[in-house]
Amino acid sequence: MSDLYRSAIHARASKLPPVPPTVYPGHTYGDEVEDEEAEMEDSVGSLPSEMGPPKSFNLGKRQKKTPNPSFAPISAAAYFEQATQVSVVASGLDFRAYYTPPKFSDGTVLVCHHGAGYSGLSFACLAKEFTRLSKGECGVLSLDCRGHGKTTRIGPTETSEEDLSIDTLTSDLVNLLSTIFSDFATAPTFLLVGHSLGGSVCVRACPLLQDRKYKVTGVVVLDVVEEFTLEALPMMHSLLDARPEGFDSAEDAVEWHVKTNVIRNVDSARVSIPAIVVPNPKPNTRAPDFLWRTPLRSTAPYWTSWFTGLSSKFLSARTARLLVLAGTERLDKELMIGQMQGKFQLEVLAGVGHMIHEDDPARLAELLVEFWRRNERVLVGIKKVGDL
Repeated sequence: MSDLYRSAIHARASKLPPVPPTVYPGHTYGDEVEDEEAEMEDSVGSLPSEMGPPKSFNLGKRQKKTPNPSFAPISAAAYFEQATQVSVVASGLDFRAYYTPPKFSDGTVLVCHHGAGYSGLSFACLAKEFTRLSKGECGVLSLDCRGHGKTTRIGPTETSEEDLSIDTLTSDLVNLLSTIFSDFATAPTFLLVGHSLGGSVCVRACPLLQDRKYKVTGVVVLDVVEEFTLEALPMMHSLLDARPEGFDSAEDAVEWHVKTNVIRNVDSARVSIPAIVVPNPKPNTRAPDFLWRTPLRSTAPYWTSWFTGLSSKFLSARTARLLVLAGTERLDKELMIGQMQGKFQLEVLAGVGHMIHEDDPARLAELLVEFWRRNERVLVGIKKVGDL
């Protein structure tokens, strides 16, 4: 939601003192994966802030767009080695997880949690770059969280409403990792990375995983600052009103995200965006053929809880901490004090929007590998990774 609060408090932020200098503290795809066309059917985009209202659909009469092959979906097979469904009874969910294991028994796994409305494929390009730069010493696990992507509920349910409270999402992540890597003694070391809402989830999951004896070498938050996000939340409904109702095709969805600068990397958008739209279950000549998979407006009751307390919990995490912001984003007071005290590493990337990990996955991968190498030496006794 950084684009949201970036526009909402632009005038206020410009009056704040500058950011202090950065201080650095001491499945293979196969039988269990749907084919590429199924992947295409399946990823909600960042909310636009630097554009006018996008095209709206005229319900009276509308000529549908011909799909542009330049924005055709790309399979995730080239970005992850495995994709599978993981049944997690404790959460009552069948999680979709994308995974590239580390090639060494003492490897680390980058655990990626996406923001509201997105999917695990949001990290596809970053996963490929991170694996390459770490020379395979690190693996990557990216999940579709509750109510997103191809993660589904187990068995019948009494309500169609998803519980997207921050405590539930945090428990989901901890339960998933505890299911995949059931023995903490043989589990890999985790490097937790979360974008926006995902950053809040990872920060809260860190101490819970450590309480279960799992090793966490660091936690990384991508482009979210508590104070500014909370102040901008009242604008969310008007920004949601400015989004298209849907799209004529998966290509149309990708094209809209690219041409409105929601995502500035065409290849990443072609991988991630098809998973956040679904075919319209009631198609007609006046309605779009594809709709948003996750109705963000229905998550409104949870918005405040997602980000309240994020700064203090981030600063108190018992592991290395990295905050990566887009452009000239400012810190709130609590983070500014913590940064001057050297409690976390701060990086500000130029030329990117809210979707840092999609806009410039190569640069972010470099930062993450440097951060991992700087901090992984404090953990010893890493054992072999369990099978997914």
